[in-house]
Amino acid sequence: MKRWISMMLALLLPLAASAAAGASGVRVLEAWARATPPVAPVAGSYLTVVNDGAQADRLLRVESDIAKRIEIHEMRNDNGVMRMRRIDAGLPLPAHGRLTLGPGGYHLMLFSPTRPLQAGGHFDAILVFEHAGKLPVTFEVRALGTAGH
Repeated sequence: MKRWISMMLALLLPLAASAAAGASGVRVLEAWARATPPVAPVAGSYLTVVNDGAQADRLLRVESDIAKRIEIHEMRNDNGVMRMRRIDAGLPLPAHGRLTLGPGGYHLMLFSPTRPLQAGGHFDAILVFEHAGKLPVTFEVRALGTAGH
């Protein structure tokens, strides 16, 4: 009986996860942020967005009470100098594709965090897409020196 229940759970959990992605087929993998010192004026956060659907989409913005303002940014090497710029038009999410925000590339900048981000903690946010609409996500807070996924 226990084995049967375990098998049923193994089959149903992936279905529940895909249902949480919504009808659009957009889902989030590994949303995380680095821990911050108590008075840090900014924080970075990262995630991967997967589009299992046939329609391309666009990540327009991120909403959360974790910071006074959240912006989408890009870090890039410009002739040996790392530069960061705000992305106002959002980021494209191809059909049957993925969008990765990670250290050294696209990322989310949290300006004036409302509380320090402590390793082992978490915070909630809402990703806003052009077609998929709003998708809730929980970010895990990792140790300050965390380098990537």
